[in-house]
Amino acid sequence: MEENASVGLEDRGAPAGAAALAKGLALLDLIAEATKPLRFADLQRQSGVPKPTLARMLKTLMVYRLVRQDDESGAYLLGNRFLELSHRVWDKFDLLSAALPELQRLSIDLGETVALCRLDGSRIVYLEERSSGGLGVLIEVGRRVAIHCSAAGKALLAFQEPTFARSLMAQLSYDRFTPKTITDAQSLEADLVLTRARGYAVSYEEHLVGVNSVAAPIAGRDGVPIGALVVLAPASRLDSSGIHPVGRELIASARRITGTAGTVAISSGPRPRERTSTSSFVHCVLPWGAQLGEAPVWIEREKRLYWVDILHPAVHRFDPVTGKNETCNVSKLVSAVLPAIDGRLVVASQDGVEFLDFDRGTFTLFAEPEPGMPENRLNDAKTDARGRLWVGSMRLDVSRPTGNLYRISGSGEVHRAAAGLTVANGLAWSSDGRIFYFVDTVPGIIYAYEFDIGEGLIGNRRVFARIPESEGRPDGLTVDAEGGVWCAIWDGWRVVRYHPDGKIDRVVDLPVPRPTSVAFGGDDLATLFITSARTRLPASTLTEAPLSGGIFACTPGVRGLPANLFGG
Repeated sequence: MEENASVGLEDRGAPAGAAALAKGLALLDLIAEATKPLRFADLQRQSGVPKPTLARMLKTLMVYRLVRQDDESGAYLLGNRFLELSHRVWDKFDLLSAALPELQRLSIDLGETVALCRLDGSRIVYLEERSSGGLGVLIEVGRRVAIHCSAAGKALLAFQEPTFARSLMAQLSYDRFTPKTITDAQSLEADLVLTRARGYAVSYEEHLVGVNSVAAPIAGRDGVPIGALVVLAPASRLDSSGIHPVGRELIASARRITGTAGTVAISSGPRPRERTSTSSFVHCVLPWGAQLGEAPVWIEREKRLYWVDILHPAVHRFDPVTGKNETCNVSKLVSAVLPAIDGRLVVASQDGVEFLDFDRGTFTLFAEPEPGMPENRLNDAKTDARGRLWVGSMRLDVSRPTGNLYRISGSGEVHRAAAGLTVANGLAWSSDGRIFYFVDTVPGIIYAYEFDIGEGLIGNRRVFARIPESEGRPDGLTVDAEGGVWCAIWDGWRVVRYHPDGKIDRVVDLPVPRPTSVAFGGDDLATLFITSARTRLPASTLTEAPLSGGIFACTPGVRGLPANLFGG
């Protein structure tokens, strides 16, 4: 009677005589798939197994080191035996056999040539390919190609251990194959930074004229690439609008091949769209299709909204009256743009804090907050009322909490104000200047600090608002003249206004899932501008939200605060 009572464990049709084994394996699944560690009572309730039977099963699994019990919490976790077994799997892992189903599926779904590659010395080699059968790019298995000019080469190089990557780059000859080939180490490094930020590499006719390609690394043990998936197609078909959705498909396929993520995405996908309460009519004022539109700022002296596209590197200048959007394409990652008191623009770039000549596209380095930290990049930035720049940083692949928050004076002095952040993001000050708001996106928290405006110091950190992961992640924010805190909710299809006490005041629904930041601008700072992203969105979501990557606007009935000028 007792042995037949474990109805809570899934019956997967185990052969006769193997019921006990099946129950033990089902129990392992229950422990492995739990969102938080389970104690004995949790396991008993979820499995339906009587206590004496469950105790015997757990004890047996612990004897074989398949399960272990945490000394402090008493919860049950997977045992170290799985680590030992996983190492044996990797030692015998057949990349080609594991990748073939994905090659076949991708070639059919995309209608293009798909190949599997790996490093071979200072070049890459094609291990296998699949073609759709139509007019496409021909790939010869066994062919070796230079790393610096191919999407697959850049994908494999970007995610290597840094010491090995530098050694490999020193061996490259940077031969020119087309007018668009990267021919120097500095340009390649800039491209690799962008590749790490996106999770995939692109090549626009860098190796063959008329052929574009996109590639994603296949992560092995410890996250180091063991190969790469690459799609090659005529440039007329795989253009700049189509290449990025393909990159996202390759990331998903690469993860399925090994079951290893490699890098940690902020979100694997947006929550389902749902209507809440819309406080204002929102319309798209610029249907641009940015990969990662960010950091909007209204520059009053020009009556223009400046913003950046981090993953299609550019700084933009938008006139909401005429609808004209001017673009300064740049060769490096830029994550924020702000006005300086002397009329110049200051930006946060992959090289540090720099001044940008918008018309010429040239940079002048001002300060370097994180020298010797190539795995990090700067992210959002704002200027306080005394003209000091505050800028956060994050690891390129978001895999570790190596981000920091810096305060930079007008003379270039750098002070680290906070550390241990995952994705240092939106920042702003209360209307009276006494509170500093700051976002760490991955844990989903908006923090509030006490702010000493005279000394430029923050302290007494508290949680202002916490956004459940099921509802999205907090991104950029701003504060209005009445003290309301407006925050874009990534993957949440909305912008939220919070009262100064942290309670939600109103929700503004959007037609796109990934709003990224907000800023007041226009006449009397009465318009709320909202940037958005389309990076890594699945095709189904882009069909539902075709305006992803555009800029939106509404008039919420409150005014914003003018942007502070850097310097002084």
